[in-house]
Amino acid sequence: MIWYLTDKRHLDHVTGAGHPERPDRLKAVWKALEAKEIAERLRPLEYRPATLEAVSRVHAPAMFAKARDLARAGGGHLDPDTPVCPSSPEIALLAAGAACAAVEAVCKADAASRRAFCAIRPPGHHATPGKAMGFCIVNSAAVAARHAQAVGGVGRVLILDWDVHHGNGTQDIFYEDPSVFFISIHRYGNGFYPGTGNPSETGAGKGLGATLNLAAHPGIGHAAYLGLMDRALEAARRFKPELVLLSAGFDACADDPVGDIGLKPEIFGELTRRVIDLANDTAGGRVVSLLEGGYNLDRLGASAAHHAAALA
Repeated sequence: MIWYLTDKRHLDHVTGAGHPERPDRLKAVWKALEAKEIAERLRPLEYRPATLEAVSRVHAPAMFAKARDLARAGGGHLDPDTPVCPSSPEIALLAAGAACAAVEAVCKADAASRRAFCAIRPPGHHATPGKAMGFCIVNSAAVAARHAQAVGGVGRVLILDWDVHHGNGTQDIFYEDPSVFFISIHRYGNGFYPGTGNPSETGAGKGLGATLNLAAHPGIGHAAYLGLMDRALEAARRFKPELVLLSAGFDACADDPVGDIGLKPEIFGELTRRVIDLANDTAGGRVVSLLEGGYNLDRLGASAAHHAAALA
């Protein structure tokens, strides 16, 4: 059994015709998880929007205020890729709230489950300390990490990001922080968005060595990609995290219109099992997964199903 956090209100973040980060993404995940062998192992968990206090641990207050002001004016764009409708800021808070509630649930001493999957939108990993970008308004993974440290009694947090795009926002937030190890496996080079995530980026100051970027290229193949995951987990074991957060994007799949490095949905089950082994060894089994990207609806649904089944 795993905690399952999702809500129809996430559909209220309307991005406009033709935008890849659309409400139908979440519907595709819901449909895929209706399969009996998965659904019977999902335990719903209610949640509320994150507080502004929780968000302010990772974002400048003016950043969210800008999004809210734009929404109140009827909507618009925070950057060319990041539309805001009147409901968007509150739905972004709801997504971060799911992440916080999941952390609280898995960190309880008498937790019914040590694993959770948050089927939420909008995604968050591109949101930097001071800027919304790349479809992202609030960085839910970062908010959850700080929440775990503030109220969950957690010291060392691993954020593992396998979205095909580099989690530049998460990296920026924790780049000088040795208590949060950020690992990203992503497509890099030739101008691919967002342009960050060079393997030479390893942290700064006290956080030097607490960032690991691993580059994957189109056509990499499953064996080589799993090899990158093994390198990531080897480094993570040395860090000995007390909580594992996954920025679980599924846009590395073949035929994804935004990412596509040729992976098949089944690989996400194997990736998940390897992460669970790490969490069982060092983190008391605590894993919280947050939906990030994935824009081919069929591939997204299938990948999420393999991922959730492995978590459960």
